[in-house]
Amino acid sequence: MSCRPSSQTKLPESEFVYKEFQNPDRDRAMTGTFQQGFAWGAATAAYQIEGAWDEDGKGASIWDTFSHHEGNIYGNHNGDIACDSYHKIYQDVELMKQLGLTHYRFSISWPRILPDGTSKTINQAGIDYYRELIDALLEANIKPMVTLYHWDLPQALQDIGGWENDMIVVYFNQYADVCFREFGDKVKLWITFNEPSEFIKEGYETGCLAPGLKHQGTSVYRVAHNVLLSHGTAWRTYDNKYRASQKGMVGICLVCNWAIPYSNSKEDVDATERFIMFMFGWFANPIFGSGDYPEAMKQQVMMKSREQGLTSSRLPDFNEEEKSLILGTMDFLGLNYYTTKRVRHLASPTYPASLDADQDLHCTYDDDWPTSGSTWLRPVPWGFRELLRWVKNKYNNPPIYITENGFSDPNLESEGYPNLDDICRSKYIRSHINELLKAYIMDDVDIRGYMTWSLTDNFEWCDGYSSKFGLYHVDFTDPSRPRTPKTSVKTYRQIVKDNGFL
Repeated sequence: MSCRPSSQTKLPESEFVYKEFQNPDRDRAMTGTFQQGFAWGAATAAYQIEGAWDEDGKGASIWDTFSHHEGNIYGNHNGDIACDSYHKIYQDVELMKQLGLTHYRFSISWPRILPDGTSKTINQAGIDYYRELIDALLEANIKPMVTLYHWDLPQALQDIGGWENDMIVVYFNQYADVCFREFGDKVKLWITFNEPSEFIKEGYETGCLAPGLKHQGTSVYRVAHNVLLSHGTAWRTYDNKYRASQKGMVGICLVCNWAIPYSNSKEDVDATERFIMFMFGWFANPIFGSGDYPEAMKQQVMMKSREQGLTSSRLPDFNEEEKSLILGTMDFLGLNYYTTKRVRHLASPTYPASLDADQDLHCTYDDDWPTSGSTWLRPVPWGFRELLRWVKNKYNNPPIYITENGFSDPNLESEGYPNLDDICRSKYIRSHINELLKAYIMDDVDIRGYMTWSLTDNFEWCDGYSSKFGLYHVDFTDPSRPRTPKTSVKTYRQIVKDNGFL
């Protein structure tokens, strides 16, 4: 797919952003604006940008351990320095000011605050770093949105079982309590977890992400259970101890691809529903649905477990006390959307047990959909609106912040690098925010804000520095890690200035 410069940043009413999608009733761009006070931001994560992995008393995280093991990351890259944002607070805030942002979503590194993962030892240097960042943001009239867990578990806790150890609920609550106490006077938007379905599947079953375990068919459900209990416990700690004085909000960030059936057959339609429930409903249903796992998920895992000779499901049960703890623990939903898939029913083998095999389905893309620099990411803007409408109807229109939405640059090294004229990203941003606007104006979805992924190129997990999601290019070969704006900066800045499309 060719990506060429374009000076156009606005959307005439008659324009179709993608030649691949030109359904007049669905894809035509519209003009209009979001509500006053709409949150415009960019998102990052601590391990992906901070660096300073062993400075000022910080403890090791599972990502420090995982990335230091040869062969785990593309090119054996690691986040030891990353974007060096730990030492570049004011440079990064200046980038946000250039964009006109009102919000910045970042994560706190758990082991930077609590080196051994528990409240036994609090690292004051870590507290001071985040206070300085928050103060710099507020001085620039940018509100912080803080994620407590963006995948960098303290290695000390992994050494005693990590998320598979039920005591993790206690330790996460201690950590959340420290953060609420230390930063809650200035932070009013909190996210407990980022994309639990992803770090659980890839960290505990496929082994692609830290901690790199391959416990097929077992650990994923136990870990998810503890994550949900941790979320509920931390939310109630905030509600009981801090809400009255701090007047903030706490949510969770879930990722979901939209999905469409491969055919109109009942099997494919049911498989599509299962896909969404295993990816999104797994966490959404207990928190702001029925208070329990989705029925389709419970039935499917029970069926597979019995086929494997087990007398009970590999999916844990919630007792009534746990249901009461978790249900309703959401002031807002953080929603991450990147792409859409086609789904068809496909019976999986009985062995080995796995999260994927439990679903009995197969996912693919349409060959004529646009591509990106990541094999898993195809821009399908209309799927974004469909997902938002589905969430509204399924879960009683919860307040939604789009906490991630972004595009990876195609590999254009043969044409010269860096590719600063990232028209592909500009098209992605324009089309997806326009679909968000349609969901807000035409579908009455309760949209509160939009955070693009990401402010800068960064350490993109197992892809290392080979995937580029940033509005600003970072030269990782230069010790000073200079930031350079791409064309998409102009695109996003104009949308933020107009609060939509004029």
